[in-house]
Amino acid sequence: MKPAVATAKDKNPLEDLGRATLQIVHDLKNQLNGLKLYATFLRKRLEREDRSPEERETILKLIAGLDRAARDMTALVRYSRPVELRRHRADLRKIIIDASSVLSADHSVTSLSSEIESEPLYGEFDSSALSEAFQAITEEVVSSISSRDVDHPSVHVRRSGSLKSAEALVEWSGARLTSRSHRFPSSNSYGTLHTALAARIIEAHGGRVEFGANIIRAWLPLSE
Repeated sequence: MKPAVATAKDKNPLEDLGRATLQIVHDLKNQLNGLKLYATFLRKRLEREDRSPEERETILKLIAGLDRAARDMTALVRYSRPVELRRHRADLRKIIIDASSVLSADHSVTSLSSEIESEPLYGEFDSSALSEAFQAITEEVVSSISSRDVDHPSVHVRRSGSLKSAEALVEWSGARLTSRSHRFPSSNSYGTLHTALAARIIEAHGGRVEFGANIIRAWLPLSE
């Protein structure tokens, strides 16, 4: 018996499965939001009743876990759709500096050193999207560091390429990226779901990303 040959009709079940999956993800996210409301109610009640620190810490961990799950589901939906950009002339340096400030304020990054080009790096960028991409990759790099690692993670931002095709190079180093067990495959690299989405955002700007064992590089086109 010969194996069945795929035909155009076989695409319909896959499309239906994709739509059904997105609907399930949407419903699950709504349920998570509901659970977070209940958890927040319990947190406030525990605070009023002056319950033990262990009980309050448990509720805070539950809320943080619900937030992470909802964020992952949002990223999954966005990854399944084309990237839409709202570009304007912007300085990549400022985008990265502002994103770094957000990470520091949220205590997401405490051990990252940086070296950023002193001159402006202008291009046609979607500032919000690139900020999100930078934060996602930075968080991935920092979270891959273990207590046994000697090298601290760092990010370098500098001008690259020629005068005719100027680029900005963003380089994250110092992390043992291959030590992470949960990997999400993108078109030309390996990373988590969020770094895969970050790579798509950079590629939508006409850039490219390379994921290595201990380094991540991203190039973005500049315009003078």
